[in-house]
Amino acid sequence: MSQTSNIKTNPNACPLAKKCGGCQLQNMTYDRQLKWKQARCEILLKKFGKVEKIIGMENPYNYRNKVQAAFGRTKSGKIISGVYQSGSHRIVSVDNCMTEDIIADKIIVDIREMLPKFKIWTYDEDKGTGFLRHVLVKRGFTSGEVMVVLVGASGYFPMKKKFTAALLEKHPEITTVVLNINPKDTNLVLGDREEVLYGNGYIEDTLCGCVFRISPKSFYQINPVQTEKLYGKAMELAELNENTGVLDAYCGIGTIGLVAAKTAGRVIGVELNPDAVKDAISNCKRNGMDNARFYCADAGDFMQELAENGERFDVVFMDPPRSGSSKKFIESLVASAPKKVVYISCNPETLARDLNLLTHKGYKVKKICPVDMFPHTNHIECAVLLVRHNGGCSL
Repeated sequence: MSQTSNIKTNPNACPLAKKCGGCQLQNMTYDRQLKWKQARCEILLKKFGKVEKIIGMENPYNYRNKVQAAFGRTKSGKIISGVYQSGSHRIVSVDNCMTEDIIADKIIVDIREMLPKFKIWTYDEDKGTGFLRHVLVKRGFTSGEVMVVLVGASGYFPMKKKFTAALLEKHPEITTVVLNINPKDTNLVLGDREEVLYGNGYIEDTLCGCVFRISPKSFYQINPVQTEKLYGKAMELAELNENTGVLDAYCGIGTIGLVAAKTAGRVIGVELNPDAVKDAISNCKRNGMDNARFYCADAGDFMQELAENGERFDVVFMDPPRSGSSKKFIESLVASAPKKVVYISCNPETLARDLNLLTHKGYKVKKICPVDMFPHTNHIECAVLLVRHNGGCSL
């Protein structure tokens, strides 16, 4: 289906939609976007079973609780902040975005306007000069806590105390400010070193009744309204009880695992990102969950080791990156033979590929539930239930 029909078909389209490229479906009304995503899922996934009606948003605007802006200058020397144009390193100046949190956008604009007063230069990629590269803002929609991360090209920030004080005066809702240092010539926004300038260096937020610690580098779902619907659907598919053993693969900061631990007997989570695992362990303690454990490891290696040791789980939740799961992970998953697999995917193309593998190795797809996590973009999230055949799995 085409994504390129006349922009005028959506009277509320963002004026920057064509220039930015981040919201590929801005040419469509929201109702039409949902129909496009439903059809996309059916084209890719209907061979595995019926695709349920996509779960949309009541208010599909300003849903992003994480906003990051690149900083630079025009040829005339004007400071700009915004997003990189799709497929390029050219900054499109953005003051407010229809998908981003309104408070976060205001903080970024105010930081931009404060820079000349404090003689802070934006970083020039070509010359390797200047200081400020990016600003990242995360806000807890339930807690109201706000984190501001200033990404500098070096740790040399002589006005940091005065700048932080001035920023807090403008925005007393900010609960922590962090300086992240990224001197490398890289596409990655965040570097390895951090210095807390104010607060405790993280924020907390509540999701599905659990409190989560969110640090600058940790992954947290950017649309909490739809995440609650997605995770609610995942738990419904899993049908957990006090006797259920759960593995949460690609667990991040433990969101799915800790929601599952409220009902399940025991939960083990595995994640490759050490910062995320640190947060997951912290979140586990914060929520008083004594039936969950989290480990830092490659999900495929971890599953293989569990399978070799004869460790068994009733339910495996898997939430891999857009590239999907590795073949090694799927082979180890099949070897450990859980009764149910709940696959949460952010890419229906790689989901279709992985479902094809799993259904040829003894699993049957029972339910396919799309959720619109990212309105106005072409991204589609799905929760899929797979159940092992009684006859077992063939490797």
